[in-house]
Amino acid sequence: MATDRSQLCGRRVAVFGTGSSGVQVIPVIAQQAKHLFVFQRTATFTVPAQNKPLEPVYEQWWKSNYAEHRKQMLETIIGCLAPDTRNCSAMSVTSDERLQEYEKQWQKGRLNFLGAFNDLVLNQEANDTAAEFLRIKIREIVKDPAVVEKLLPYGFPLGAKRLCLDTDYFDTFNRDNVTLVDLRQESIDEITPTGIRIGDKKYELDDIVFATGFDAFTGALFKIDIRGRAGKTLREKWVGGPSTYLGLMTSDFPNLFIMTGLGNPTVFANAALCIEQNVDWIVNCLVYLRTNHHETIEPNAEAENDWGKYINAVANFTLFSKADSWFNGANIEGKPKVFMACACGVSNYRKKCQDIVVNGYQGFILAEH
Repeated sequence: MATDRSQLCGRRVAVFGTGSSGVQVIPVIAQQAKHLFVFQRTATFTVPAQNKPLEPVYEQWWKSNYAEHRKQMLETIIGCLAPDTRNCSAMSVTSDERLQEYEKQWQKGRLNFLGAFNDLVLNQEANDTAAEFLRIKIREIVKDPAVVEKLLPYGFPLGAKRLCLDTDYFDTFNRDNVTLVDLRQESIDEITPTGIRIGDKKYELDDIVFATGFDAFTGALFKIDIRGRAGKTLREKWVGGPSTYLGLMTSDFPNLFIMTGLGNPTVFANAALCIEQNVDWIVNCLVYLRTNHHETIEPNAEAENDWGKYINAVANFTLFSKADSWFNGANIEGKPKVFMACACGVSNYRKKCQDIVVNGYQGFILAEH
């Protein structure tokens, strides 16, 4: 088995998974492998990453007023400045104008594509126009019509599974040494010492790469034997699904602070900015506890339950809840299906955190011992 990328040269390689990890490794492995077999479970939406050095004009614009730009980012939904996106519905403009905007965002790349119009993750009709644009791009790039049909994503809204960023992903399927195996049409019967068998067909392999995702939000926490009151583990408390207050704490686990992801907007926004906000809130909380001689803090059950209801209400207002994804734990067998992120946006989340502090850490139990 190869242990690093250079050892894949001249070998027969299989990749399972076409999510974020898969779309990034597949083009690179294809350039080195003797033959690459891509085993696809779900066709994915992906847009160009367009990774490149910062343009001098853009860099100078940022540095000319850095503090103010950072402040403005905190007042946005996604924690980013995107001045060239249109703050209107995709359905309020003509078809030609929509296509021009989608093409502009495609050429620019990055996740800003979802912000081409302000309702792409709220309105199914608007979402359909953006999704079809991306399908057209796949048809334009991939030459084999049979392969094209396998790569077209259907059955879920654009963005309901996290939008991927790639470099030459779809063009990779034009290579003679790449074969796409669609597991929606056939399932694997056996992994053998020499490869994979599907029915009577055998794929002879040297290496298998599993780019099949991860246990988001809770996986890392469950790796630690965290215990709260009466020795209850976090896994035991969250047996029916995770619950937090603000994504920062959970009841019956005093002084356990949780950051970035679970119950807050990190996965839908600028992660670095969300980490900053979480750290600032926690540091200020610790200062408050010490100044006022409190030794413990934890949310009460009512506040925690209300936050869970709020997360679900916001998710149901969007299209994010319309697909099985790692947003709701559907990618892990046996994991409770609970929407685990908060799609309220950076500015709204930040204000809620501030208001709770202003109101004397409303919803928290502060105690002296």
